[in-house]
Amino acid sequence: MSLKIRLARGGAKKRPYYRIVVADSRSPRDGRYIEKVGTHNPMVAKDHAERVVLNEERIKHWLSVGAQPTDRVARFLAAADLVGERTFNEQPKKSQPSAKTLERIREKEEKAREAAEAAAAAAAEAAEAPAEEAAEA
Repeated sequence: MSLKIRLARGGAKKRPYYRIVVADSRSPRDGRYIEKVGTHNPMVAKDHAERVVLNEERIKHWLSVGAQPTDRVARFLAAADLVGERTFNEQPKKSQPSAKTLERIREKEEKAREAAEAAAAAAAEAAEAPAEEAAEA
């Protein structure tokens, strides 16, 4: 039996409230679960203490038994330092910028680099001018 730590939706229409549960991966989203290990209330402010409530001891137990958190729950657990943060490296080709956009980005970077070099050269010349005047005096 493969276990998942996932969200089970509750609450009224347009007022979601989620239980963080440990369930068999084959059971339905809002169906039977083994244990409730926390809650998530997206309707409160992000810095509110009751937005995500976790029973850390039980979550550690279920992780040690082999339960796999879903992506969203893994974010909550990473924020609570219970698991390492996941990295998502795969990007589909559709979402990558086009060749023209990449060319524009390169041109913009080159212009910014040239402007920075010109500003540095102007600053160096300005610093040399007072030094020469002081040497003449």
